[in-house]
Amino acid sequence: MQKKIIVMTENTHKAGFVNIIGKPNVGKSTLMNVLIGERLSIISSKAQTTRHRIMGLINDEHYQIVFSDTPGMLKPKYELHKSMMSFVHMSLEDADVILFVTDLYESDEEIEDVIEKINHSGVPILLVINKIDLSKEGQLEAVTAYWTQRIKADTVIPISATESFNTERILQEILDRLPFHAPFYDKDELTDKPERFFASEIIREKIFINYKKEIPYSSEVSIEDFFEEENIIRIRAVIYVERDSQKGIIIGEGGKALKRVGTQARHEMEKFFGKKIFLETFVKVEDDWRKDKNKLRKFGYDQ
Repeated sequence: MQKKIIVMTENTHKAGFVNIIGKPNVGKSTLMNVLIGERLSIISSKAQTTRHRIMGLINDEHYQIVFSDTPGMLKPKYELHKSMMSFVHMSLEDADVILFVTDLYESDEEIEDVIEKINHSGVPILLVINKIDLSKEGQLEAVTAYWTQRIKADTVIPISATESFNTERILQEILDRLPFHAPFYDKDELTDKPERFFASEIIREKIFINYKKEIPYSSEVSIEDFFEEENIIRIRAVIYVERDSQKGIIIGEGGKALKRVGTQARHEMEKFFGKKIFLETFVKVEDDWRKDKNKLRKFGYDQ
């Protein structure tokens, strides 16, 4: 995404793009939600939950921080993975500060080439080590030594995103390095994504939570209708899967599984949008959509 200057301000105002990068399941989405104080990125215990680049803004009289949550770095197996990794590479190109997030258990295996790009990006890198609430004696020191040999970081910040421990230090370290610039977005904005996007992401999160094995990874959600009235939002959503057998699993016996997903998603949407939600969900088969560039484009993976 190109940076767009909205209005010029005094040269005391800071603004910049802070891009959160790391392997799957290290807590990037949880961290961004904690930093911006809103639940924009969906979360599950499964890897590869995040598929898009999602921006969240912190606005203050004196600064604007544009955070990007990115998909977890991986070696692509499908066209979908290639699209996901394109969001990662794009975030390296426009970053003013990089938050490289890891945890107590990950290594640099399979992401050596991306780490090389990070180290040659020419922008400040904050090495964030997450999940320290689970740390055993000496483990944090060993992990810190491992990553400081691989990442050319300005500083190391141990945190627990789930417990919001030490996350305020991240904000201060970012502000110390943020360039002087006018805001890139209107100060009233919270994100760059439309409401339809968050409706589909909430449903997809409930699929990740309720189903096992390949089902969550084979599923995509499309919002066909989104009508907002004064007191209610009416949404028609289609869940796409790759096989007829997967369709049967999504629906469940007597439609119970699909109803459970719909009920959970509706409750979450009502909290997110602050209105009553009328939600209809349908399931369709789109053969091998993860491997087909044209089908991926239809689902918004157009990078």
